[in-house]
Amino acid sequence: MGLMGDGVQHRPRPQVPLHVAARLRARRHAGAPTLPAPVRSLSSDLPSVRKWREKNALGACGAWQVEVGEPNLLASGPLDRELIKESSTNPIFMRKDTKNSFQWRIRNLPYPKDVYRVSVEKDERCCVVRTTNKKYYKKFSVPDLDRFQLPLDSTALSFTHANNTLIITYLKPAEILAAEEELQKELKKIKAANNGDGECKTQ
Repeated sequence: MGLMGDGVQHRPRPQVPLHVAARLRARRHAGAPTLPAPVRSLSSDLPSVRKWREKNALGACGAWQVEVGEPNLLASGPLDRELIKESSTNPIFMRKDTKNSFQWRIRNLPYPKDVYRVSVEKDERCCVVRTTNKKYYKKFSVPDLDRFQLPLDSTALSFTHANNTLIITYLKPAEILAAEEELQKELKKIKAANNGDGECKTQ
């Protein structure tokens, strides 16, 4: 879930606990970039979902844009469900990070590994997936690197293929790892403080 941003040029950020927000604001005022606080699963420190929703020119909320997590395949009506059913064998692109890397998975790609070409386009600040048989082409950005204004590094990019799924991995730079570690520390402090508030105090 998220809150709308206060500027036209900025993406909205998910809602953060007040203590975390205060510390992140202090870092931002000091000139250091910050990471949005994602929704996290109960059993993991890794984000399970990170999504954005922006306002259009009329001020109405647009559709959710999923940055991390499963794409939204829910259908609103019978016709939509039928269309999704018909396209269930089409490639499905999603991002699911690990602790040390950004990771994207493209399902329903049956071609052998040597057919795929994965590269970095530094001028366009994106990664590109293409096949030598010209059956698939995909360009995608790395928003985390854009937020920190970090360059794309082709040596950090790798891929593998298994079970009709292309798995693309980009090693997180030290700046991202440090920011995520700091955010984890802040979230753990909030959790500890909340647990402490629920305990009975004795004299």
